[in-house]
Amino acid sequence: MGTATTMTIRVLLIDDHSSVLWGLEKLIDSQKPKMKTVGKFTSFEMASTEIGKLSPDVILLDLDLGAENGLDVIPQLTPITPAKILILTGSRDKDAHDKCIISGAKGVVQKENPAETILSAIERVHEGQIWMDQSRIGNIIMQLCQKKTEEKQFDERSKINDLLTNRERNIIVELTKRSGSTGCEIAKKLFISESTLRNHLSSIYAKLGLSNKLELWEYAHKHGLNIAEDFSKEQ
Repeated sequence: MGTATTMTIRVLLIDDHSSVLWGLEKLIDSQKPKMKTVGKFTSFEMASTEIGKLSPDVILLDLDLGAENGLDVIPQLTPITPAKILILTGSRDKDAHDKCIISGAKGVVQKENPAETILSAIERVHEGQIWMDQSRIGNIIMQLCQKKTEEKQFDERSKINDLLTNRERNIIVELTKRSGSTGCEIAKKLFISESTLRNHLSSIYAKLGLSNKLELWEYAHKHGLNIAEDFSKEQ
């Protein structure tokens, strides 16, 4: 019978202290063939040109890189490598740890932790798990939901800005300000005929994927668009 083989976890290190890099390399390479170090760098700038060639599975990233901020590095890493990012830090700032996860890191481990803990964190993150203080998970989920909502609202605002004419925006302003008014009343306020208003509304509905005035009113308020305040400034 054949013997089952386990793929070696390829670890890349980024820390601005050479002594820390040396110690981490020794620790990780002591676990061969389970894991090994494939590269070590004192800055993201130095690592960025080599990551593609080294094909790491896990990147152990220091949060404080001196001239560079590890929190800023995370979103720069994710587009250039599928490697899981594990933050190794001496900071006890829980909010900063949360921001690391929200930015794309898969775990946060303290430098002061025992060697066994750091090795376990590498393994768990490589397996696809999140490694961090479990008491913070709820807070992170809440922030991720808020971020998603804000991104969706931004997308909808961009959609309106890109698709609608100034005249169509002004019509939405009047509709949101005067939800109880008739089409005739709104048309008079805009100094256009009711027929022209209907034509504009048909165009707005088509562009935004809506069917009627009620859906348009709900759409504007649902996505937090202060249309009456913002669009009127463009006139």
